[in-house]
Amino acid sequence: MSGPRRSCKEESGSESKRLCTRVPPEMRARDCGQPTEGSSSHEVSVIMPVYNASEWLDECLQAILQQDFEGSMELSVYDDGSSDNSREIIESWSEKFEKRGVSMVMSGHNLDSPKGVGFAKNQAVCQSSGRYLCFQDADDLMKPQRVKLQHQTAVLNPTTIVGCKVCRVPEGSTERYTRWINSLTPDQLLTQVYTSHGPTVIMPTWFCSRDWFKKVGPFNEGGKGVPEDLLFFYESLRHGGGVVRVDDCLLVYRYHENAATHSVLEETIWRLRVEFLQERVLSQWESFTIWNAGKQGRKLYRSLSPTNQRKVKAFCDVDQNKIQKGFYTYEESKERPKPKIPVVHFKNACAPFIVCVKLDMTDGVMEENLLSLKLTEGKHYYHFN
Repeated sequence: MSGPRRSCKEESGSESKRLCTRVPPEMRARDCGQPTEGSSSHEVSVIMPVYNASEWLDECLQAILQQDFEGSMELSVYDDGSSDNSREIIESWSEKFEKRGVSMVMSGHNLDSPKGVGFAKNQAVCQSSGRYLCFQDADDLMKPQRVKLQHQTAVLNPTTIVGCKVCRVPEGSTERYTRWINSLTPDQLLTQVYTSHGPTVIMPTWFCSRDWFKKVGPFNEGGKGVPEDLLFFYESLRHGGGVVRVDDCLLVYRYHENAATHSVLEETIWRLRVEFLQERVLSQWESFTIWNAGKQGRKLYRSLSPTNQRKVKAFCDVDQNKIQKGFYTYEESKERPKPKIPVVHFKNACAPFIVCVKLDMTDGVMEENLLSLKLTEGKHYYHFN
């Protein structure tokens, strides 16, 4: 890793305190596609937003310095108004970064409240110069080979978001979610983008070319409660982007109660997923069956547009109590007579299906039922839950 360290200074009396200046303060996120004129370009910029991360920063920064990537690399940090000593910790590492030939650029603001993860990421991208962007959360740890292996993959896949497998800490936390992250097949990285888990390669593992970020981005800057990662991920897919995972554990993914993901409302995620499902899948189908006549299946039906509600030919289930009722009546409908949708056993139902049964929650029974029908995921069915 090589490259000079940029000098750092502070501006007093301004809303945004620039700790390592390179980008003019007035530069907006929408202008962040290319490095600032006159700056030296690096091969990879590690993009790290920071907000009150002092508890984890020493470990995180040490892991960045331990990368075995041989190209030029820089660390670009944006401090989103931390009230702890995060800035001081980062600045204390500047000499170590200089000795390793890793450039460091840092900026931030001193406002009373953070502007949000999307804003902080955009600013960190703005002030960076790398041809490739490696996104790193301050509470996670990258393994020594992360930048090298993801860079190799991104070079071969320039219009792709590259992820990796993760090691979750504390061990055993979010066990189902972690298993899902690490076990998706290459095809499922594209077919399971509608599930409640969110992006099929998780944001803390993302690596992509600056050119692709420029085409897709920037991140939404709506602030707390906005799933900026899911919005960007969907936009990348709309642009024809690919999704690839390096099948090595290259990130120690930390679980804690203060993580930004906890601020996003479930209903917000639900609405975005339904919109994307209707746009990408249901618009292509003349009719379909909802697999699950219970709460989640009925909720999906009610969330659909009237056009797509009329495409639902049946609910299917294995619960004989639901099947014996014969149909589901949409009581909230303004139509007269109110729509009545048949409820049938899954063996008597017709593909294609939207599956609203949670993955990995039925001891494999639901998955076996799907396999028994000899269906192809992404053609005959999509998972939604």
